[in-house]
Amino acid sequence: MPRAGLTPAIVTEAGAALADEIGFAQLSMGLVAERLGVRTPSLYKHVTSQADLVHRIAVQAANELADDIRDATQGRAGSEAFTAGAQAMRRYVKDHPGRYAAGNAARPAGPGDPLTAALDRVLASWAAMLHGYRIDAGQEIHALRMLRTMLHGFATLEAANGFRIDEDVEDSFTWLIDFVDRGLRSLDGFR
Repeated sequence: MPRAGLTPAIVTEAGAALADEIGFAQLSMGLVAERLGVRTPSLYKHVTSQADLVHRIAVQAANELADDIRDATQGRAGSEAFTAGAQAMRRYVKDHPGRYAAGNAARPAGPGDPLTAALDRVLASWAAMLHGYRIDAGQEIHALRMLRTMLHGFATLEAANGFRIDEDVEDSFTWLIDFVDRGLRSLDGFR
């Protein structure tokens, strides 16, 4: 019988918070159980395995990231949307490095998987960041991949304290965003 008050959502949130605190690679069912004040076998009444827990954290992370970018870009277009969305993603990765890593570790099991829907929401949020730029439909996937690669790389390096040169990281991020924005605006038909 499941422990009163414990639910899959509570176990998932505890795992996500713990992953942010100690790092995704250190996350274990034993540590989640300890955090919740239960024995490890009690967790298996709410999540089937550590892989299931990671999958649930990934769904949560993707939905949170999609919401943050959506909120930042709402009512904006072009450079303003791009900058606001990039800052939102960077902030999310810095604030939630463990759950963001879980989101990159899990893979959707198919079209009915909640992770598929959550990742589609993230993709739509990234697309909103590009709203206002005239990107040919045939080139959109390339722009989205560039955007993800650039933001993922910068934010994960920053979250891991990977920038070791004595130059302001904020200045580097601003330079990067301005550089990409100029490239996007240079596309034929920019409005």
